[in-house]
Amino acid sequence: MSGGALVRRRALLGTVVLVALVALAGLFSYLTHDGRAPSNQPSAKPSPSSSPVSAPASLSPLSGDGTTLPVPLDTHDPIVFGKAVAVALWSYDTRAYSQPELVAALHRWLTPEQGLADPTSVDHLVPSPVLWGRMADSGQYATASAAEAHFPDSFTRALQADPGAIAQAYVYAVTVSGRQSIAWSGVREGGAEDRSVTLAVQCRPDRPCVLVGVMPSVAP
Repeated sequence: MSGGALVRRRALLGTVVLVALVALAGLFSYLTHDGRAPSNQPSAKPSPSSSPVSAPASLSPLSGDGTTLPVPLDTHDPIVFGKAVAVALWSYDTRAYSQPELVAALHRWLTPEQGLADPTSVDHLVPSPVLWGRMADSGQYATASAAEAHFPDSFTRALQADPGAIAQAYVYAVTVSGRQSIAWSGVREGGAEDRSVTLAVQCRPDRPCVLVGVMPSVAP
């Protein structure tokens, strides 16, 4: 993809996700003008969740154990889906699969709607093939958990001011906070750090949630 096409795609992502936030100066970097008018159809507003996404004994899209490729979660709740996406993005295992296999698995979380998905924003969070090879030499892997997720304050205020705006594409901004733990084969002690990300999540009323892309910065 050319540089100009990439810029246009990321600008479109920002426009669709934050169309209701045009008046908020702190988020102007996400926006462009496409001239489309929002629908007057109201939308559901799931409540923010602070319950942690735990790692159950059996593998699941929410386990975050990194040993299996992430499978999209079937849910209509953007908060729950956002947590699952974050765990998938922060978990990996260089011992179990290749970098292209992980990228392909993460792309299956993206919306199939033409011109809306931003796979490049997802790819930026995956180690490059060269780095992946170096990580694989030491058997590096990561597990993750998502402790809290919510709609950014500015996004919520904008939706309260114009509830129908979201119905244009049913794309929500979801900020997720959690923790990533990194370890290596044969090494007892690993490392861990807190992580946060703001995601563009599409949840149309008649189909499960899908990912639109990852925002370039975290919205509180």
